[in-house]
Amino acid sequence: MFNTDDIIVDKYQLKQRLGNTATGHQTWLAIEQLTQENVTIKLLAFSPQMQWEELKLFEREAEVLQSLKHERIPKYRDYFDLDKDLGGGIAWFGLVQDYIPGSSLQELVDRGKIFTEKETYNIAVEILEILIYLHELNPLVIHRDIKPSNLILGEDNHIYLIDFGAVQAQGAVTGVTFTVVGSSGYAPLEQFWGRAVPASDIYALGATLIHLLTGISPVDLPHKDSQIQFSDKVNIANYFTYWLEKATNISLEKRFSTAKEALESLQKKRTIIQSETFRKKLLQPNYSRFLVTKTDNKLSLYLPPKVTYKMGNTSLFITICIIAAVTLTFFPFSLLVLLFVYQYCKDMRVVFLEKAFKIQRTIFGLTYQSINASNDDIIGVFLYGSSNNHQVKIRTKNRSYIIGENLKEEECAWLAKEIQDWLYYHQ
Repeated sequence: MFNTDDIIVDKYQLKQRLGNTATGHQTWLAIEQLTQENVTIKLLAFSPQMQWEELKLFEREAEVLQSLKHERIPKYRDYFDLDKDLGGGIAWFGLVQDYIPGSSLQELVDRGKIFTEKETYNIAVEILEILIYLHELNPLVIHRDIKPSNLILGEDNHIYLIDFGAVQAQGAVTGVTFTVVGSSGYAPLEQFWGRAVPASDIYALGATLIHLLTGISPVDLPHKDSQIQFSDKVNIANYFTYWLEKATNISLEKRFSTAKEALESLQKKRTIIQSETFRKKLLQPNYSRFLVTKTDNKLSLYLPPKVTYKMGNTSLFITICIIAAVTLTFFPFSLLVLLFVYQYCKDMRVVFLEKAFKIQRTIFGLTYQSINASNDDIIGVFLYGSSNNHQVKIRTKNRSYIIGENLKEEECAWLAKEIQDWLYYHQ
């Protein structure tokens, strides 16, 4: 029906079909001819197959959007209709909004992205702030279709809420409406009964966050007593697990009733957990040789050699030179010398920045290993070993990196937690 570069209502030039839409629905990226700005156009075909309720929802979306003024909701621009002569024998209705460059969270998940706890927390905060705005309007507005495909991660790294096609606006949410809307896996039970309330949007947000953390759609996750089972598939703080379980509780009475309550709970529990983590902070053992320096954007760990030397007063250095000279005559001893140098004269420096980390090992000031890797690739920081031979391993998507060797368990646990805590607060 419509093609790229078509100009409709003498104002908008179609540039690209966006996403997958239902039968009789089309969504386009277009250019407004007058301003040369990018816009999004949603088109609805008024065909014999269309349910009358679809047009009512489309008109309601346009009406509600005109009244919304929020920086994370694409702004309403225009509403129009095309008669049959211009629409290929079918009447069409169009809704125009600002275009938000970026990717939907669904697109990112489909590409294999698993969101970190911090990323998911930040998304939750931004969406809850939008929901507070919507739910406190008079009349209040319930979105009714929050899910990853309706959340855009903009190029400015902020989250935008789109597609108000299922929106419900009314002065007081009472009685039952038989317009059943919402997406399976994200819509709570009361919504399918036609009784959506503000807490219904909170359920959908919680289910969406679980999807981002696990990479699995809520409908494909196990359920017990209609409750989504996800805790064994994520590695997040306990407070966040409890929060998600409450947000997605099947019982309205046990769920957060307002977005403001949900946001306050999320922020308060995180603050409590952070303060408790600080109080329980592991101390560096007295015997540990690690030198640690921390700033707002840098963590530096330095493990000096087990024996040191100074070029101006170098008894150890002279001793090594003598042993090295002897090995030229007595070759079998050369391996022993090399082992001695490797065990007692090497040092290691590990530096974590906000986006990457570097591991550098040297002997007598000469670098024999230098590794650079991205923090985004880190899967976890773990303690390995037995008896007095422990080590810390940083596992990434492609390999593992050892930090420290032959450490005692107490020192290894402290070191691992120092790294874990720094990464957690700087992701």
